[in-house]
Amino acid sequence: MAPRSLHKLSATEVAQLTRSGEITVEEYARALISRVQERDEVVRGWAYFDPDLIIASAKALDAIPADRRGPLHGVAVGVKDVIHTKDMPTQHFSPIYKGDHPRVDASVVLTLRAAGALIFGKTHTTEFATCQKGPPTCNPHDPKRSPGGSSSGSGAVVGDYQVPLSLGTQTGGSTIRPGSYNGIFALKPTHNAISREGLKMYSITCDTVGLYSRSVDDLILLTKVFRLKDDVPPPEQPLQLSGAKFGFVKTHVWPKAKPAVVSAWEQAKALLTGAGAKVEEVDLDAEFDNMGEWHRNILHMEGQSSFLGDFLTSGDKLDPWVTKHVVNDTNTTRKEQLASYDNIARLRPVIDAIASNYTALITPSVTDEAPLIEEPMRFTGDASFNLMWTVLHLPVLNIPGFVGPNGLPVGLSLVTPRYTEESLLHTAQAVSVVFAKGGWQLD
Repeated sequence: MAPRSLHKLSATEVAQLTRSGEITVEEYARALISRVQERDEVVRGWAYFDPDLIIASAKALDAIPADRRGPLHGVAVGVKDVIHTKDMPTQHFSPIYKGDHPRVDASVVLTLRAAGALIFGKTHTTEFATCQKGPPTCNPHDPKRSPGGSSSGSGAVVGDYQVPLSLGTQTGGSTIRPGSYNGIFALKPTHNAISREGLKMYSITCDTVGLYSRSVDDLILLTKVFRLKDDVPPPEQPLQLSGAKFGFVKTHVWPKAKPAVVSAWEQAKALLTGAGAKVEEVDLDAEFDNMGEWHRNILHMEGQSSFLGDFLTSGDKLDPWVTKHVVNDTNTTRKEQLASYDNIARLRPVIDAIASNYTALITPSVTDEAPLIEEPMRFTGDASFNLMWTVLHLPVLNIPGFVGPNGLPVGLSLVTPRYTEESLLHTAQAVSVVFAKGGWQLD
């Protein structure tokens, strides 16, 4: 295999080839380094990238005997720069932490290393994975547009074939939205299904580790590494769409959907119906209309405690978006905070029961195609369609497939009850084949 083509291998293919010895981790790593060096001036997805460290790590992995190689042996993974890595700085896209190097791995990175992954570098994020002001990263499919946020670099480098897998986080829409904008698969698992130890805290209620790939099979490989298992596993045979039922949920923010999303929505219904599935629109109880407000109350109050230390020691260096949490510029009360907690907790089993009536729910991932980058804000896009599912703690998977009027990808999300990642991915294998007829394909 020509070295220059190795960067397009899936994680599943890389693991098979490196475990068998057909390719070395070093030659694979060098191909990816070449890809980054070719494209980084355009995409700018990396907050920290050290070719010498990558090659040294690759050689160490090549030295592992074949019978001790893990399920991700040699597979390159990008890590969002709010997640601690012992051999790389963690800087949070904040001047407060520029060059900061806590020599400890987050739990999620420890797990990846134990599985044999090649930790490839740190990917750009918005400051502390909070604000709408984007880092220098651009959309690989149109550099004039945003890759989304806050997991900006993580989505872009996977969409640009610089690595096959990456880690993001989601507190509002920071995994799913970049997945749609970059035309890749993005999984926000059930809240706390993957440990958040070693990540910069924003909201203990909402912060969730997110996963990016270019295929459902790669996400299945990755979720097995993190031992995400359903109580009742899905059948081994592929899902037959002719027996499936999907609930299309617009939610109360549907008026924000632009023509690109409306078109994808209608195409998805037609494609699934054409494949023999039953589709129906689901109207949620009016109580769910309060999710945006409740989510905002929680973020303001939990963000206040999370960033208090940074504010007191380096407040002049904080982005105003972070500062507004600490000073509670919305005057959110403890009563409102408690009511938000209690109402959301009450509705979690309700939405589980609704989702259980369907093979999966389908909902928009975004309001539109990726927005144009406008300096100095570099707006990363509207997360309105994501907030509800994040605070309800359900697993969500962006599936690419559709194309907007500017030729950019538009995804839709599958949603299933809490702790049903295996079923979600099993369903996604069939749905992704159908959605691929929507016209979007990576180069």
